[in-house]
Amino acid sequence: MAESAVEFVPDEHGGVTVMRDGHPQSHVDLEDPGHLVFEYVQHMAAAIDATFPAPDPIGVTHVGGAGLTLPRWVHRTRPGSPQIVLEPDELLTAAVREELPLPRGHRIRVRPQLGRPGVAALKDDSAHVIVVDAFDEGRVPHDLQTREFFGEAARVLRPDGILVMNSPDEPGWRHLSDVLTGAREAFPALAVIAMRDVIKGRRFGNATVVASHRPIDVDEVRRQVNRWPFPSGVLSGNQLTRRTAGGAALTDATPRPSPAAPDPGQWRVR
Repeated sequence: MAESAVEFVPDEHGGVTVMRDGHPQSHVDLEDPGHLVFEYVQHMAAAIDATFPAPDPIGVTHVGGAGLTLPRWVHRTRPGSPQIVLEPDELLTAAVREELPLPRGHRIRVRPQLGRPGVAALKDDSAHVIVVDAFDEGRVPHDLQTREFFGEAARVLRPDGILVMNSPDEPGWRHLSDVLTGAREAFPALAVIAMRDVIKGRRFGNATVVASHRPIDVDEVRRQVNRWPFPSGVLSGNQLTRRTAGGAALTDATPRPSPAAPDPGQWRVR
């Protein structure tokens, strides 16, 4: 992966947006790490809160680091949580550490590794949560969306663990249907969280995939999602199966990155 151009842009939310090659990667509020601005990061936090209530520590592996927004949130809400961040862009990590220092006492370890081999190197049953929020030139890398990747993630997760993954798609969910078909082979329980206009197929946008070995408490996920300001919905069970019918699992032999946003840098809701 090529080294990236990194910018730090202060905004009206009292924090900083981390830009990588012109794409917004993270929003960080050093004074309040619980202030999550991107809607899909709120959805990821809701899924984690629904599964592992604070403040008990949890082991989290993050595929993709950027501004380390969610690791900071986990540290704030669950102090003492051991966290591994797989972020291959060492210049990005160094710039973030200098411009947006991590809090004292954190247990966040950033490894300069690509996500796929980094996950493959992890021990069985070693993580409560795997977070996949990785982008290369504005698209989710193809090798993080295949049935083989989901098999590795299932191996690394504890029996009570969850995978949360940002999987943007266009209206119609053609790509997301393929991603979910592969995930379903490794995880019997799936749910998708997205803003309502994304769920209704009105625009390109982020969908947060939640996958687990055990049944997902969808009612609790909805309750947690509703704590955040964006109008969002949760699909699961037969509803989700019908919505994504016809999907074909992506494989290492037939990979595909996520679709590119129609207007890079503008589609994420702030």
